Amino acid sequence: MLTRRTLLRSAPALPGLLHAKRVPGLKIGVMDGVLRLTSNPEACAVAKRLTLEGVQVTLGKPKDGHLPLEDTDLQARWIAASKESGVPLDATYIDVLHADCLKNNPEAAREWVRRGIDITRKLNARILMTVFFGKCAVEDRAELDAVANQFRELAPEAEKANVILGFENLLDAEDNLRVFDRVASPAFKIYYDVGNSTGRGYDVPKEIRRLGKDRICQFHFKDQAYLGQGKVQFEAILDAVGEIGFRGFANLETSSPSGNVEADTRRNLDYLRGLMAQ
Repeated sequence: MLTRRTLLRSAPALPGLLHAKRVPGLKIGVMDGVLRLTSNPEACAVAKRLTLEGVQVTLGKPKDGHLPLEDTDLQARWIAASKESGVPLDATYIDVLHADCLKNNPEAAREWVRRGIDITRKLNARILMTVFFGKCAVEDRAELDAVANQFRELAPEAEKANVILGFENLLDAEDNLRVFDRVASPAFKIYYDVGNSTGRGYDVPKEIRRLGKDRICQFHFKDQAYLGQGKVQFEAILDAVGEIGFRGFANLETSSPSGNVEADTRRNLDYLRGLMAQ
C-alpha cells in the first residue's frame, strides 16, 4: 500500500496527482525562455521530461517586419511538438511590446497585438500575454485610461478569435480593476506576476483574493534565485490561489543560478509541488 510519504517522494513524477489539498485547479507550466529555448518547439520535449504541464511560447522580436512565430512552418512545428509530447501550449508572450508601447505608440503596438492574437489562435494557446514594463510601464492615470481604451478596441477581435488578452503590469489590484472594468470584455483579464508584485511591495495574497478567479487568466511564478529563497511568500500565495478557486496555469519565469537549466527548473518545480501537496 502506498503511504502519503511515498507519494510525496514521487510527486515530481506525478504532475497533478498530489495537488488537490491546497490548489486543486493549478497547473505548473514554463516559459520557453526559461529553458533557453525561446521560440523553439524543442521546449515541449524538455517540459515533458521535467513533468511540467504546459509551455508559454515567445512570439519573438520582429525580423523584416514579421514576428518569428508568424512563420507557418514554425507554427506547425510547435503544434506537432505539443501533440507529440502531450504538453499543451498554455499561452503566448508578445515581447515586441517592450519596444513598441501600447500606451504611447498605439498604432504600431495594436498591429503587433492583432498579429499576436492570430498566432495565438492558430497555436490554440488561448492566452496572449501583453507586457507593460520599463519605458512601456503604465505610470499615471492618464496612461492607465489610454491603455484601457486600446484594449477596448482590441478586445472584440480577441473575443472573435477565442483568445484572452492577458495584461501583465506593475499596477496594484485597484488599478488593475479599473482597467478591467473599463475594458469590460470576456477577452481581457489580468496576467498576475507574483514576483513583480512582491517587488513593488504589494500584499500579494490579498491582491489575488481581491482580483478573484474571474479576473486573473494566468500567473507568473518567480523569486530571487531559486523559488523560496527570496521575498515571495509562496505558501500564502498558493493558499490564496486555492481559496479563490483558480483553475489554470502558473508559468515559471525562473532563472538558473547553477547554469544547469533542467536541474534548476526541476528544483523549482519540486519546491512548488511540495507546497501544493501539503
